[in-house]
Amino acid sequence: MNTLRNKVQLIGNLGNDPEITNFESGKTLAKFAIATNESYKNAQGEKIQNTEWHNVVVRNKAAEICEKYLSKGDKVYIEGRIKTRKWQDDSGNDRYSTEIQCNDFTFLTTKKENETGNITASTAPNPQAAKPQESGPKVNEGNDDLPF
Repeated sequence: MNTLRNKVQLIGNLGNDPEITNFESGKTLAKFAIATNESYKNAQGEKIQNTEWHNVVVRNKAAEICEKYLSKGDKVYIEGRIKTRKWQDDSGNDRYSTEIQCNDFTFLTTKKENETGNITASTAPNPQAAKPQESGPKVNEGNDDLPF
């Protein structure tokens, strides 16, 4: 049987600090945009650079970690799935938004690293995050479905 996958992997820089929403149920949601860049030379030999923006959604404990460690400009590796939501604007027109539903990430640079030079065991959420080859924590978040 041929299985199709919805999987995306991105490395980019945050365009803003994570926006955190805490729900009455105790669940947490973090939203932020990351920019990825592509450079190439066109047929005339001119260097062309394109920036693509991606909206990222992170849930629960992973969202709390993002709030603590990420800020505008930080570089992050994101892994997840693409989700397009349909909604209606105030005029009743159908609108669409596409997001990356993050289920795994690694901080490549973080505000803690920028302030101190690197993340230490005392500032990292777990001892594994303080290893020299990792700049920040790697988190694998399960598939929680929030009602939206």
